[in-house]
Order: sequence, then C-alpha cells, then structure tokens
Amino acid sequence: MEPNNVDGREIGRETAPGKGSNRVFSIEDGGTVARNSATEDEKTAAWKKFLKHLGPGFLVSLAYLDPGNLETDLQAGANHKYELLWVILIGLAFALIIQSLAANLGVTTGKHLAELCKAEYPMFVKYCLWLLAEAAVIAADIPEVIGTAFALNILFKIPVWAGVLMTGCSTLLLLGLQRFGVRKLELLVSVLVFILAGCYFGEMSYVKPPASEVMKGLFVPRLKGNGATADAIALLGALIMPHNLFLHSALVLSRKTPASVKGINNVLGKSSSIVYAIALLASGQSSAITGTYAGQYIMQGFLDLKMKRWLRNLMTRSIAITPSLIVSIIGGSSGAGRLIIIASMILSFELPFSLIPLLKFSSSRTKMGPHKNSIYIIIASWILGSGIIGINIYYLSTGFVGWIIHSSLPKAATVFIGMLVFPLMAAYIVSVIYLVFRKDKTITFIDTSNTTEIQLEKGMTHSNRDRENEAVPYREDLADIPLPE
Repeated sequence: MEPNNVDGREIGRETAPGKGSNRVFSIEDGGTVARNSATEDEKTAAWKKFLKHLGPGFLVSLAYLDPGNLETDLQAGANHKYELLWVILIGLAFALIIQSLAANLGVTTGKHLAELCKAEYPMFVKYCLWLLAEAAVIAADIPEVIGTAFALNILFKIPVWAGVLMTGCSTLLLLGLQRFGVRKLELLVSVLVFILAGCYFGEMSYVKPPASEVMKGLFVPRLKGNGATADAIALLGALIMPHNLFLHSALVLSRKTPASVKGINNVLGKSSSIVYAIALLASGQSSAITGTYAGQYIMQGFLDLKMKRWLRNLMTRSIAITPSLIVSIIGGSSGAGRLIIIASMILSFELPFSLIPLLKFSSSRTKMGPHKNSIYIIIASWILGSGIIGINIYYLSTGFVGWIIHSSLPKAATVFIGMLVFPLMAAYIVSVIYLVFRKDKTITFIDTSNTTEIQLEKGMTHSNRDRENEAVPYREDLADIPLPE
C-alpha cells in the first residue's frame, strides 16, 4: 500500500490479493476496514464455538434417534397408521423447549440437574428421585440394548440374548476411546448418526408415504381405536426421556464456553430390512453410549460418588443390561420386543420426576436470577408438561380400573392386586403434587453486580466483566465424565 495526498487528504492504495485491481480508501475508511476485519474475526470465532458444541449436540440428539423411538413409532404406525403423528410433533416441540431449559440451567447455575435436586430436596426425597432416575436410565437402555441385539440378529443371525451381551461389551470398548481423546468418541457418534439418517431417507424413498395422510396425521389430533392412548404414552416416553434432561444439563458444563422386526420383513422386503438393521445397529450402539453417560452424571450428582471411570462405566452397563438379558433369555425375541414398548411407557410415567424439578428450577429467581424463564416459556412449558402428566394419570387410573372390571383372575386375586396397586397410584399422584407445589429453598444464583468497583480497580472493563459473569463455569470434575476440553 502506497500513501498519496489528494485534496489535502492522505489516501492509500491497496491491491486485493489475487486480483489485478486496486482499491483507494481514505483514513476515514480505516475504521470501516478495521470494523470489517473485526466482524470477520467474530464470525470465525462464532463458527469455532458452534463446531465446539457439535459433539455434545450429537450426543443429546441421540435420545430422539434411539431404538425405542424406532420400535414405538413402528408399532404405533402399524396400529394406527398416520393418526398419531401429531403426538410426535407436539413431543418434538416440547422436547426442544425442555432441552434448552436444561442447557440454560447448567450454564447459569454451574450445576447440573441431579446436583440441584440433591441440594434442594430433603434426604428421603433426594434418594427417591435418585432411584427413579436410575430406573429411567435402565428403562431407556432396554430399547437400545435390545434394538442392537435385534440388528445383530437380522444381519448375522446372532441370538438375541447373545446380542445383548455383545452390546454391553461393545459399548464398554467404545467408551474406552475416551483414552485417545473425547473428540474421537464424539466423531464416532456423529458418524453413526449420519449412517442412521442415510438409512432413514433411503427407507422413506422406498415407502413413499402419502403426503395428504401425513399432513392430516400431523395437524389433526385423534385418539381412536384400542390402545391409542397407550401408544401415545409410549411415543411420548420414547421421545422425551427423563435421563436426557440430566445429561444435557451436565454436558454444557464440560466445555469452556461463554454464556417390531417381523413386521419390517413383511412390509419392506429383504434388502430394506438389512437397511433397517444397519440403522438400528447404529442407533442402538450410539444411544447406549449416551445412556451410560447419563447414568454416570446421575450417580455423581445425587450421591457424589468418586470412583474411577472404568468402574463407573462397568456399574452403569451392568445395571442397565440385566433386565434386557433376563427377558431375552426367558421370553425370546417376542418378549424382548414387548419389553421395548413397556420400557417406553415407563419412561413416560417417570418423566414428571425430572421434568417438574427442571421447570421449577429454570423458572426460579433463586436458582437463575435474571436468567430465569420468561413468562411465555413458563406458561407454554407448564401447559405441555401438565398435559403429559394428565395423560399419564388418566391412563393409569382408567386402564387399571378397566383391567379390574374385566379381569379373568379369581376375585380374591383381583382384590389383592387392587390393594397393592391403588396405594402405589395414590403415592404417584401425591408425589407429583408435592413436587409441583413445594417451594424452592436453596439459593444457587449469586448476584455479582456489587463487584464492579473491585473489578474496575483491577483494570477490568465493563465488557470484560460482563463476559466473565456470563461465562459457563467450567467443571473440572465433569471433564472426566466424560467430555474434557
């Protein structure tokens, strides 16, 4: 660049790289050039921050791509065709809201959901919530383990029970990739997700569902036919998993950042069943990894257990695959397939015990300060949450009463079962009411506005101070479980 003088103003001539033309600019333009350069740097930094979160983002997304979703979706489609698509649409919208609330909770408080539950609730309630959270991890892991076993059976004719054991061992081996850097494991999970997506679009191009029926199913709510309510509950349970709320609220703390198989083979044909099996294999194996992560965070958050990573992985895997192994040995493929639907329904029934604390904590000024949910988010989330809880209670009460009325068991046996189940139903309802109306007592938000003068004396500007206050409090203890910087 060569300086010149034109009309008393100093100018410069700059040759653009790779081009033959020159650009003349005045000193006044210097600010614009600097601003443009700064803007480009900010865009580059923003992309780096975005890419930095892709790994955890893929891990969280697997809760919506796991074999539980595949199996319950196929079962609901076989029973009701496209009539329950509206349940999936509402469930996805609600899932987006609560996952963002979980992330915001972790970012603002510096603690994940399990740790906040431990700090907030009395000992008895804390341990009850821990047991329910562990049960949710097991229920979520059942479809993942059995789904992978089904895929191995389709592809290689391996017995389902043997596939369950292989799935548990392979998950532990894949988790061992953490020794070579967590990015390697995140890359593997991302590849598996893309394999699943490719298989899905391949199947969709083969099936070619009618657009008119799909649109009607998405936007016209219906619950017709036998088992429609049960299938809707299973869909919601498979889609909005309780353990994923614990997982997402913890993953954001690990980064230094600012603020039915037979039916498939009748329907899709041999080649398509292989594609489905590949998708199921990718889905089940990757989802099993995230299930193990969630179990680790829950155990660490509620109990504050300090143990080696391999021991945590082994404990979580062993607890999770035991029910799947027992059922696959006793009931075979048909029993394992029914267990997937049952597990999805259990997840829906357990959802209030993680959802209600999340909604209350993220809407509490004592927990979030000025970052608490807006009134619109509070209203929308509680309406959707109340709808899901209401459907669960309605199905529990009407379904069990209907079973008692039409039961073929001896009258004495029916009365005995009723004496056992009705108190459990009452306890379920009372527990939900307790969580909803109990006032928060623990304060986790600390107002740092009074530290302005001290920080200014240290030479910290207002913008720097704001960035410090808004930064995610990086957790060294969570870096080992399992996403270090």
